[in-house]
Amino acid sequence: MPNLSQIKRKRMLEFLEKIKEEHKNDDEMLIALGEIENELNSKKYGLVWEEHEEKVDVQMRTHIPVFTEVKEREISVAPDKHYNFLLEGDNLHSLYLLEKTHKGSIDLIYIDPPYNTGNKDFIYDDSFVDSTDGFRHSKWLSFMASRLCIAKTLLSREGAIFISIDSNEYAQLKMLCDDIFDESNYIGTLIWRKKTGGGQTDDFFVTEHEYVLGYRKSSEFKWIEYKDEANVEDFKYSDSKGRYTIVKLEKWGSSAHKEDRPTMYFSIVDPDGNDFFPIAPDGKDGRWRVGADRLNRLIVNDQVHWSKDKKTNRWIPYEKVYYDKSKGKLLKSRSILYDLAETGTATKLLTNIFQQKDIFNNPKPVELLKFLLLHIQPKNVLDFFAGSGTTAQAVLEANYEDNDNRKFILCTNNESQICDNVTYPRIKTVITGKRTDGSTYSNGLPANLKYYRTDFVSRDEEFLSDALLEHIAEMIQLEHGVKIDGRQYLMVMSDTEADELHKHFDEYNGVKALYVSKNVLLTTEQLKTFDGIEIHIIPDTYFKFELKEEGQAW
Repeated sequence: MPNLSQIKRKRMLEFLEKIKEEHKNDDEMLIALGEIENELNSKKYGLVWEEHEEKVDVQMRTHIPVFTEVKEREISVAPDKHYNFLLEGDNLHSLYLLEKTHKGSIDLIYIDPPYNTGNKDFIYDDSFVDSTDGFRHSKWLSFMASRLCIAKTLLSREGAIFISIDSNEYAQLKMLCDDIFDESNYIGTLIWRKKTGGGQTDDFFVTEHEYVLGYRKSSEFKWIEYKDEANVEDFKYSDSKGRYTIVKLEKWGSSAHKEDRPTMYFSIVDPDGNDFFPIAPDGKDGRWRVGADRLNRLIVNDQVHWSKDKKTNRWIPYEKVYYDKSKGKLLKSRSILYDLAETGTATKLLTNIFQQKDIFNNPKPVELLKFLLLHIQPKNVLDFFAGSGTTAQAVLEANYEDNDNRKFILCTNNESQICDNVTYPRIKTVITGKRTDGSTYSNGLPANLKYYRTDFVSRDEEFLSDALLEHIAEMIQLEHGVKIDGRQYLMVMSDTEADELHKHFDEYNGVKALYVSKNVLLTTEQLKTFDGIEIHIIPDTYFKFELKEEGQAW
């Protein structure tokens, strides 16, 4: 694809040459033109790159992206709960559509983009970008900039974005994000220790870490230092330096041993020498707040404090997180995440889920995402480089652990059938507890999921409005996290449909919401019948801009 910056610069320089020829006897003009030429060829301060164009950009000149639901991939095992979404297709197209449904409403974006190592991890315009490509960094920056600019519009006022990266593009990404999100909104860089006792062997070092850059949307963002004040006994427990253990390691627990627990619900030994398993408030299997590797390290390093619950006489473990008594507040979170799970832990988890090795290279651990979820407490989570689906599993586990109601949206392409063979099967296994071969993985984490693919409508379509209208249900479902099922959630697209619904409304039971076209005028009698039911007017903003561009709306 063309190098747009190079083409523009060449065109301007050629035009300057023509002007020079026309004023070849005017020394003052030639000096001025020379200064302009030097400015065009000079390097500016800050991040400068050759802007490149993608095929997906070109495609949107002649086609409008839409979502088409793949109904056979719907997962619905949690009645009365919201729907999560898996969006298959180029993430630029998905982000373009999400800007219509989720502008200003995403609380946490986490992405793990291609690191551009030059070793077949970054595909640009259907070709791998290798280390010999002279525009390697420019292509990556063009690719990232277009997506991050939309990501910024999706963040809520309290929202933040966290981006995993390594040293290949860290410097460039930092400057790019400073420009897009504003340097004043830089939260910090977390250093995640991805592997101990080994790692990637580079020219001079064995690299054991990666980075996670964080940026907030505005000053309204809050990083929550977790503490459960109802259970810290006034910071009673202290070490020799007068610091206090205050954060519970595990929210619920019981020393009762259950032989039928899946192996993923591992135990530790309590002070009485008994196996200790986590149990949720409803009495079912609970889950630890941290992974097995981290928990074992905490135990070895004497970072676990045990206390007996006075009411139940059960042991409760606490992680020793220190409190600054002189300042009366928690010490800040550490920027080096050396005690979270590693890549190897994530790989073992995938091996357990799929019952085979090498299912996905370098997956991120669930614990890394749960660390962010714990400290941000978002309601809506987006990952538009979804990969193996770690973000989905982290949200589902966190919801189960603290009985919350977070929603996730995952975007991924189907390169090498990753969505078909990894992302979707993993989410389905985690939700249902059943692997693709029918064997039991866990007790399941009941949730709902809708699966969309990006599709396209030609801008030359004669009846463009009607063609786009066929994809309105997908947009409504995505925006509201529901299923238009014709029972609890209904679309009303014409006055005739409104009349029919009103006439037979006594045949419906448990209607929760109506999604009504702006062209429908509900009568006073109809509004009285529908009283107490949520009524949403379907926004014409979904595709109004595109229809205006094509002269089919005003």
